[in-house]
Amino acid sequence: MSWEYTKLGVVAPSKASTKPISGNELWHLTLDQLESHSGQIIEKKIIDPTGRPPSTNLFDNGNVLYSKLRPYLNKVHVPVCSGLATSELVPLRPNPQKLDRSFLSYFLRSQKFLSFATACVAGAKMPRMVMRRFWDYEIPVPHLKEQARIVELLDQADALRKLRTQADEKAARILPALFHHYFGDPQNNSKGFQKSPLGDLIKVRSGNGLTAKNMNTNGGIPVYGGNGINGYHDEFMFEYPQISIGRVGAYCGAVHITEERSWITDNALFVREYSDTLVLRYLADALHFLDLNRYAGRAGQPLISGNRIYPIEMLVPPISLQQDYANCAKQLTTTIKDTSISKQKLEDLFQLLLHRAFNGELTAQWREDYMSELVEEMAIQSKS
Repeated sequence: MSWEYTKLGVVAPSKASTKPISGNELWHLTLDQLESHSGQIIEKKIIDPTGRPPSTNLFDNGNVLYSKLRPYLNKVHVPVCSGLATSELVPLRPNPQKLDRSFLSYFLRSQKFLSFATACVAGAKMPRMVMRRFWDYEIPVPHLKEQARIVELLDQADALRKLRTQADEKAARILPALFHHYFGDPQNNSKGFQKSPLGDLIKVRSGNGLTAKNMNTNGGIPVYGGNGINGYHDEFMFEYPQISIGRVGAYCGAVHITEERSWITDNALFVREYSDTLVLRYLADALHFLDLNRYAGRAGQPLISGNRIYPIEMLVPPISLQQDYANCAKQLTTTIKDTSISKQKLEDLFQLLLHRAFNGELTAQWREDYMSELVEEMAIQSKS
């Protein structure tokens, strides 16, 4: 299939809204309100139009908003109403005679364009898209009817991805609810369990240093850093599951149970011994709900140590109750892990669809031969 290619600056130049502001409320869109990759709005901030902040642009439902700051975060939004956006969001205005807004937004979020955007930045601390190269980028511009057909199929597939995300969010809320069901609120100890200082219950030690350049990524042994797995190696420190606690950085205090064979770096602590009144799974989740990050030192980088966390008191319920909880939590975690695999398969299928769409391979014949099968598979994965 032969498609016309046109520079972004020609077919979708930057043009803010010129519509007058009406009413007493105005939506002020900032980057933290936008979800990466999906373009969904996390929350809306409403301001008084008379107090318009500097460095902003008006937008309306003819724009596509593209984040030039940290483009690897892939923040693209198709607004359905008017508002005011940070100047970090470029107000593209696609020519409606040439380019469908949704077609453009899917293209900007595709892996092909994301790879280009990630490589075309300037600035170390605040990397921004080099806009000259952005405007010169040539995008496919098929006939509007073909764009509409492609958007219809991508919308259908994207809706299934959103269903999967919603299901995952619900699953993530079940584990805290299960913990509270068994043990009540740890803050007020509503069930009257014994409480003991962590120093009487556990002993922690820093892991062993292992930099990324010294890892053997072909080894398959997970390496745990400050916030879970950050690489792989061909040697292991531990043969059995351990509790890893982030030691330094923004995620210090993050708690993870490692795989059976693992390495824990010196960016984390590990529980080298714990009381026989505790079950490993209960201990890990109880540490998580203590929110250890609150006790980090803030002089430089956030940092926790044994001395900082040992005075914190933790509930010590009957071990039989801990074991019952651990059994239920294990089943739930297995289910969540399975759905995570399904989510990745769903994402892979969607990226395949995007790839075909913008390489001219999503032809009428291909859609007839494969599309129903692909969407059916995506539907299965969205419900797994």
